[in-house]
Amino acid sequence: MSCPLRSNPSMMIQLVPGRLKKPDWLKARAKLPNDRYLKIKEIARQRNLSTVCEEAMCPNIGECWGGGTATFMIMGDTCTRACKFCNVNHGKPNELDADEPKKLADAIRNMNLDYVVITSVDRDDKPDGGAAHFAECIRKLREIKNKNIDLLVEVLTPDFQGKECDVKTVVDAAPHVFAHNIETVERLQKTARDHRANYKQSLGVLQFVKSIAPAMKTKSSIMVGLGETQEEVLQAMKDLRAIDVDFLTIGQYLRPTQWNLPVQEYIPPEQYAWYKKKGEELGFLYVAAGPYVRSSYKAGEMYMKRITENE
Repeated sequence: MSCPLRSNPSMMIQLVPGRLKKPDWLKARAKLPNDRYLKIKEIARQRNLSTVCEEAMCPNIGECWGGGTATFMIMGDTCTRACKFCNVNHGKPNELDADEPKKLADAIRNMNLDYVVITSVDRDDKPDGGAAHFAECIRKLREIKNKNIDLLVEVLTPDFQGKECDVKTVVDAAPHVFAHNIETVERLQKTARDHRANYKQSLGVLQFVKSIAPAMKTKSSIMVGLGETQEEVLQAMKDLRAIDVDFLTIGQYLRPTQWNLPVQEYIPPEQYAWYKKKGEELGFLYVAAGPYVRSSYKAGEMYMKRITENE
């Protein structure tokens, strides 16, 4: 059964900051750590690696780490942009660590991972936005084999200010999946994202990747609960499919701090089921939609599911 479209933004539930009560069904799910999880945690601590899983206090950390997937943040912990939904430090970042690609690969080699997601802060202070550094990290990781099986590498990149030459630098390093998030619907871009980011630019990055590497899988993510309508989310999904994006994740926006945007609505589980169904009808190879779904949610499963089915 489909849900009726909410086409009028003024009809959304408006919430007073500080007075929002989470519904009973929106509760973090604890998953007991297994040996794989504990090993990843120990090595990350020893090597001083920054994992988005921990930095963002992701509720899926036990599920993903225990299943052999982890997300690492490179190029420092300070972003040159200040998106209103994000809790990453912003300001003037430190210089890039030239040894980071090797350090990252050495650590991950010992983690017994099947699937690694590499993401980063925005580095608008660098002429190439850090693209060459990103590419070197990919190349080092592509050399890793786990039980004679190649480690699968997904990248979740900045937009590199839309510069195609910098996007190409990352694509040429041959990640298995290239992800870049549009974050929210078109109407709310200026509200949620830094002024240097925009909807058209993000779509352009994903479209360019497909134009130079048609076989490379692409992926994007949408946050909901910021005041968008169902109709607007559906249009964003259509826009992504129009440029052949393969994978999509949709999850609930949760306010990290008082500085960040307030949540406008908690989206109920049945709405996510509707989004997933519509996404599959539009032709996405895989759609993950749910309150605690994040950009890298079950990234390995998403990719391997399709590969296995196509063998």
